[in-house]
Amino acid sequence: MNYIKKIALLIPTLLLIACHDDLDQTPIDPDSFTETNVFANADEAKGALAKLYASLALTGQQGPAGQADITGIDEGTSQYSRLLFSLNELTTDNAVVGWGDPGLPNLHAMNWGAGNDFTTGMYYRLAQEVSFTNSFIENAQLLNDNAEVEAYIAEARFLRAFAYFNLMDLFGSVPLVTVVSTDLPEQSTRAEIFNFVEGELLEIQNTLKESGANEYGRVDRVAAWALLSKLYLNAEVWTGTARYTDAITYAEMTINSSYSINTTDANGNGSAYDELFLADNNTNGAQNEFIFALNFDGNNSRTYGGTTFLVHAAIGGSMDAFNFGVNGGWSGLRTTKALVNKFDAAVTDSDDEGNPIAWSDTRAMFYTDGQSFEINTIANQFTDGYAVTKFTNIDSNGAAGSDTGGDFVDTDLPIIRLAEIYLTYAEAVLRGGAGGDVNTAAGYINELRARAYGNTSGNITSSALTLDFILDERARELYWEGQRRTDLIRFNDFTTGNYLWPFKGGSRSGTAVDEFRNLFPLPSNIILINTNLTQNPGY
Repeated sequence: MNYIKKIALLIPTLLLIACHDDLDQTPIDPDSFTETNVFANADEAKGALAKLYASLALTGQQGPAGQADITGIDEGTSQYSRLLFSLNELTTDNAVVGWGDPGLPNLHAMNWGAGNDFTTGMYYRLAQEVSFTNSFIENAQLLNDNAEVEAYIAEARFLRAFAYFNLMDLFGSVPLVTVVSTDLPEQSTRAEIFNFVEGELLEIQNTLKESGANEYGRVDRVAAWALLSKLYLNAEVWTGTARYTDAITYAEMTINSSYSINTTDANGNGSAYDELFLADNNTNGAQNEFIFALNFDGNNSRTYGGTTFLVHAAIGGSMDAFNFGVNGGWSGLRTTKALVNKFDAAVTDSDDEGNPIAWSDTRAMFYTDGQSFEINTIANQFTDGYAVTKFTNIDSNGAAGSDTGGDFVDTDLPIIRLAEIYLTYAEAVLRGGAGGDVNTAAGYINELRARAYGNTSGNITSSALTLDFILDERARELYWEGQRRTDLIRFNDFTTGNYLWPFKGGSRSGTAVDEFRNLFPLPSNIILINTNLTQNPGY
């Protein structure tokens, strides 16, 4: 991961800054490791490829702090999946956080501005990924007629498409830059970004390795199919043109690949679902469901983002951090009753006030002891709202992760897993996509529910499969995995009064907000630097 030299980035313009000719010299120091060395052959290029994956999982050259890849934001906060959680979960019914970091309370209140640290940080993080991938692709292409390097380039193009998928979802119209340049880029429309992502994925699908043939943690062609299915599912929102038939096509290709739903209950607790979020989820069977995941290791890839954040930040109150394989909690993240209520059909026990405290659906992973069902105060009140126990640093045998100090977590984070594609298929069928079948869709949903319940008691009939059911089922299956805001926008529930949750819009009972909040603002300093760009409406 350190094979790439530290590169100067002009992040606000989505550019990689090229060195001036008079500075572009071969170092005299024989110990220096330069771009020439990095791309000397396929083996060295593979090390550079690792940096492209690492820039999504980690935050800099040193880790967990020091030599950050981007500046202007706390390094741990700047990690990709932590920012994704902040923008796609904290803005919804799935999560609240009690910390008062500047810009953080504004996310759940849905009143962020163009200078918000978290929206700005995400733009920078994704811009950096675009810069790194552009540089890699340009240099790796010089290694001619090497099939292995061609596969590396296809992976880099997938990661660049993935970065633009996120930029399009979160920010809408952004610059489209595919080469290393010092020119200030023009702004591309959301539809143009969509077309670019689609074209890249279609072009590289057969160059990527066969299903399951790549190293764990690296993408194969199924990742391209899965991302295409996600892209087409959201096409009507992002381009105005429905593409549900295409969503079905690529969901089916994904489902028919070598990946499979994890049904292994390795720890013998009656649930195969929790295996997906344990410290050994790279080996306990869960990995067979992970189409694209970020890899973490408590000793070798340390960050204050990733699953280290998801585990530590969700522990507080009377919770015992030892039971989660870490040395303490950060007393931050909880959930709202709106998410808890999605499991109403599975409630098996309630407290004296009638609030649910036990469920037959094992996906309802909530800590209730000493926690209130209602949230009266978000700030600094960890006991307001149920805690979430979904992510832990305990393996299937009950042992803690590899970091003996208990600071950093081994648990990998699925970004795309097969269960999501089951749900994508079902939704696309219900939205009128051709080529799908509602009975098949119900079968996929029941496969997930049978895993969750441990039997068929939660199974549904095809007549019960509605769009509202799918939205709720996505919440039950995918909460805290960075999906919720995108889902709510697709169902027209994110900003409208159609669906309210506690403290939506800053109101205790929830209130609608302006429609422009469906997009985040381009960072204010980017607008100042690049006059080719126009700010999103409302900001």
